[in-house]
Amino acid sequence: MGNIIVVGTQWGDEGKGKVVDILAEFVDVVVRFQGGNNAGHTIVVDGERLVLHQIPSGILHPRKKCVIGNGVVVDPKVLLEEMEGLERRGVKVGPENLLISEAAHVIMPYHRVFDVARERAAGKDAIGTTGRGIGPAYEDKVGRRGIRMIDLMDPRVFRKKVQDQLKEVNPYLKERFQEKPFSLKEVVEEYSGYAERLRPFLTNISVFLDAEMKAGRSVLFEGAQGTFLDLDHGTYPYVTGSNTVAGNACTGSGVGPTKIDGVVGIVKSYTTRVGAGPFPTELKDELG
Repeated sequence: MGNIIVVGTQWGDEGKGKVVDILAEFVDVVVRFQGGNNAGHTIVVDGERLVLHQIPSGILHPRKKCVIGNGVVVDPKVLLEEMEGLERRGVKVGPENLLISEAAHVIMPYHRVFDVARERAAGKDAIGTTGRGIGPAYEDKVGRRGIRMIDLMDPRVFRKKVQDQLKEVNPYLKERFQEKPFSLKEVVEEYSGYAERLRPFLTNISVFLDAEMKAGRSVLFEGAQGTFLDLDHGTYPYVTGSNTVAGNACTGSGVGPTKIDGVVGIVKSYTTRVGAGPFPTELKDELG
């Protein structure tokens, strides 16, 4: 089938998860290249509704390799819960079928607090975020102060980075939002536990995907949200914290654009959007 990118062409909820689930039959690798657990791809398996937030939809297919790319921001707690939920349903999840980029950035507990506190303070002008820390995590990434999955694996490096962050974060949270400061000891202890469980899944995704493609294996790139929620091309500022368009599949996975064979845009039969922001032809009567 070649290497294909699947994106939403509207404000999300177009049904990308279902399409990826269908197309996954015909590829060898499925890659999630952006976003975080603010996305939800719904799939029905044997009559049971299953929502995947961070793990690619291809995980339900035997002998497929799934990848969480460097463009994703990872909430380790939520990711482990999602893995456990799949295991309970009889879906095996291990390093043999799920890999995580060591360069992916980590959502920290203060990111979630920032997200919720800012929305609350904005009142009627709130963006309508999910409150899961996605935007603040990307802010730290762009600000070159973020914590990556590879940093999480080194106790000394991780502790130093968290310590440096909390020197700025705690006073700001207390003074601006009257929020309780974070304990360095508690944060380090919590995330160290996640590190040990996720360590076997980490690898250099760019090198892995390059080897897969050179071996003739096909890759499906799974986007989250939709085009109009893109940070640059969407209805700014009512957008998500990442680039959702097809071009970011390359940036968010470390694959060159010449390796891409095609793009599939998913369209909803009637348009909807979640959260705040402009919505052309919005119906506000009994039909809407």
